[in-house]
Parts: sequence; C-alpha cells; structure tokens
Amino acid sequence: MSILESILLAASLCADCLAVSLCSGVTLRSAHWRQVLPIALAFAVIQSGLLLAGWAFGYLFVGLVERISHIIGFLLLLYVGGSMLLEGIRGGEEPHDLSGLRNVLLAGVATSIDALAVGVAQSMSGSSRGAFLPLFAAVFAITALSVVIGLRSGRAIGVRFGRWAEIIGGLILIGIGVRILLVV
Repeated sequence: MSILESILLAASLCADCLAVSLCSGVTLRSAHWRQVLPIALAFAVIQSGLLLAGWAFGYLFVGLVERISHIIGFLLLLYVGGSMLLEGIRGGEEPHDLSGLRNVLLAGVATSIDALAVGVAQSMSGSSRGAFLPLFAAVFAITALSVVIGLRSGRAIGVRFGRWAEIIGGLILIGIGVRILLVV
C-alpha cells in the first residue's frame, strides 16, 4: 500500500471521528488545547490501537468482527447520541460532552470498530509490518487532527446555536449509529 493510499484510507476511517467530535464539540464550555488535545489523542490511540489489534489478530477475529461490529457501533453511538439528545431537551446544568473518560472511550470505540475490521483485512491480505506502518501512522495522525478540527468547530457552532445544536448533534450521532446497523 502506497503512502497516498494509506492517507486516503486513514481519512476515510476517521470520518466518523470527525462527525462525532463535531457533534460533541457543541457541548463544550471551552475548546482550549488542554481539553481538546487529550480527547484527540484518546481517539487516535483507540483508532490506531484497534487497527493494530485487527492486524495482529486478524485470523482469530475475522468471523466475529464481520458479524457483530455494526451492532456494537450502533449501540455505543446510540448511547452517546441519546445522552446528548436527552441533555439538550432537558436543558440540564451540566452538558453531556466528551470531557468524561467514559464518554471519550465509548465514542472512541464506537467510531473505531471499522478500523478493527480494516486491520483484519490488512492481516488477511498478508500485509507486512513495513507495509502496515505507514497506514498505522496515518490513521493516528489524521484521526487526532480530525478530532481537533471537529471539537473546535463544534464548539463554535454550540456557542452560536446552544441547546438546539446539542439536540441536533445527538440526533446525528444516533443517525450514524443507525447507518452502521443497517449497512451490513
């Protein structure tokens, strides 16, 4: 796989990360680097870690990943999106966002199930360590960048549209989950 192919595949893998971070960014009280960077790094570690896990153990997981990945992704996004939607409707004092470790991990895993499947596919195609390394690096870097962009842009949207942005963001996350479930 060429470097350009690795970059394009990484960009396609992180599209869900961008969407989730954009939707979740509307709930942030601030988008300072000390808050955004750890979330972006967590997403990047989870995404690249699941890619590596899929590659390393591809022959063991291939059947399981193909059968249930869409269900896992749907349930996790349903939880995160549903929580955002309820908080937006209730208008609670404490907005639901990605500042909590549990929410970051749930969203990170939900958006990275496809990376596990790609890792399995890379393993099954006989990709060597040398051929896999550019993809791994590209997935890490592009995922982190997309989450930073999503969170900071989402914050700007949240400031302008408030609770409605949180409600719409929750609905979008649920929609992404439904799409994952239905596109099998």
